[in-house]
Amino acid sequence: MINSTQVSYFTLGGYFDTGLFKYFYFLIVMSLYMLIVCANLLLIVVICMNRSLHEPMYLFLCSLFVNELYGSTGLFPFLLVQILSDSHTVSASVCFLQNFLLFSYGGVEYLNLAVMAYDRYLAICCPLQYNTQMSFNKIAMLIGATWFYPLLMCVVMTSLSHSLQLCGNIINKVYCDNYSVVKLACYDTRVNNIYGLFVTSLSIICPLILIFYTYMKILKVCFSGSKQTRQKAVSTCTPHLASLINFSFGSFFEIVQSRFDMSSVPNILRIFLSLYWLTCQPVFNPLLYGLNMSKIRIICNSLTFAKV
Repeated sequence: MINSTQVSYFTLGGYFDTGLFKYFYFLIVMSLYMLIVCANLLLIVVICMNRSLHEPMYLFLCSLFVNELYGSTGLFPFLLVQILSDSHTVSASVCFLQNFLLFSYGGVEYLNLAVMAYDRYLAICCPLQYNTQMSFNKIAMLIGATWFYPLLMCVVMTSLSHSLQLCGNIINKVYCDNYSVVKLACYDTRVNNIYGLFVTSLSIICPLILIFYTYMKILKVCFSGSKQTRQKAVSTCTPHLASLINFSFGSFFEIVQSRFDMSSVPNILRIFLSLYWLTCQPVFNPLLYGLNMSKIRIICNSLTFAKV
């Protein structure tokens, strides 16, 4: 029996020998990371520097873009180092840090999308009370809660995983995954599994229930309201729904891959599906909102033409 404190490193079994192609993969991943950083950072600066965008919807979007940078930073530098490495090992401390960063990113993402759905519900269903309901203090409280609770839950989750006694150190993925570490435990992991279900309920199921409820209310108002109300709902809700579906799609495949035997699936496809929820969302969101939100698009266009 090996105590977790004696496991000094983990081996990532998801990698395979690519020869000289590793430099090609490195350039692709590096380019993707640079695109994510530039796109999200640009929109964060645009929202922060323009007072006309200091509205609840855009402040929640700013929080979303910050989270994309947060999650990407938890994955891409680590991934770039591993692509060039010949021995795909990672120290235990770095592995647990990555567990914390990636899963807190997922929790913040879902809660942020739930808060944005609540904001659209108030704007469309209760327009007369919107300004009083969405005060600056309430916006700050919602954004603070969006970040505080996932971070707190992931601190506890990582602590529980770190205290496990492990009988192995091979993780069959290209990054550190909390559930893969738990599966290496030598004894009963009932506490970890129960807490995992608890975290999943609070960070995924509860936000999805809230989003479903708000959209039922929005649809009800749209069917009974004017054409202008329907157009407003479509223009502001479509990007949000697309972002939610994209992230849920990636998260679903990650959960399925972690819980079930996927040895019959080609290795390349397994790697792609495991990275989808961490790579596509940070690219998808800034492009989606930057192109669809007219205020953001106009300001970005003015900055581009000003430089020209």
